[in-house]
Amino acid sequence: MTENTGIGGKLTTLRESLGLSPAELAERSGCEVAVIEQLESGRIAPSLAPLIKLTRALGVRLGTLLDDEPNVGPVIVRAGEESAVERTHDLETGVGAGTLDFRSLAQGKTARHMEPFVITVNPAKDRSLSTHEGEEFIYVLEGEIEIEYGNATHHLGAGDTIYYDSIVPHQVRAAGASVARILAVVYAPV
Repeated sequence: MTENTGIGGKLTTLRESLGLSPAELAERSGCEVAVIEQLESGRIAPSLAPLIKLTRALGVRLGTLLDDEPNVGPVIVRAGEESAVERTHDLETGVGAGTLDFRSLAQGKTARHMEPFVITVNPAKDRSLSTHEGEEFIYVLEGEIEIEYGNATHHLGAGDTIYYDSIVPHQVRAAGASVARILAVVYAPV
C-alpha cells in the first residue's frame, strides 16, 4: 500500500485496504476508472462530487480524505489559519478552470458529518452542474453569487443565505466578473 498522506494517497490506501481494484471501486461508486486513477496519482485535483461518491462506496465519511490530524475534541481555527483543500477544478469532473477555492474550517475534527468551508468564488464561464448526495448551506460573506439550482437561478448578495439538497443539479458561481466569498457547510451522508 502507498504511504502518501495526500488525498490521492489516502484514497489509494482505503481502496487497497478493502482489496478493491480501481475498476471495482468505479463500479461501486459510479465514478469513471480514469477519474479514480487520476485522483490517486495526483494528476487531477480532487473535487467534491466524485469524492463524496468514492467515500460512500468505501464506507467512510468525506472528512477521512480531508483530515490531516484526527482530533476528538473541538477544533478551533483562528482567523487566517484555514487549511487550503486540494480542490481547484470543476466539482463534478475534476477538470477545467478552477472557480471555487476551498479553505477548510474543520480539518482535524474526527467523526464529523458536516464540512464547513470558506470559499472564494471566482467568475466562471463553464456552466456545468454538479450533483451529489447531501445538503449544502451557503452564507454570502462578500460580493454576489449566482446559484443555478435545477431550472432556476438564484442571485445572492452579502448577508444572504441558501440551504438546498445537493442531489438536485446545481452550480455556485460569482455573479458577473467580481470575486465573492462564502461560508459553505456541506453535509454528505456516509
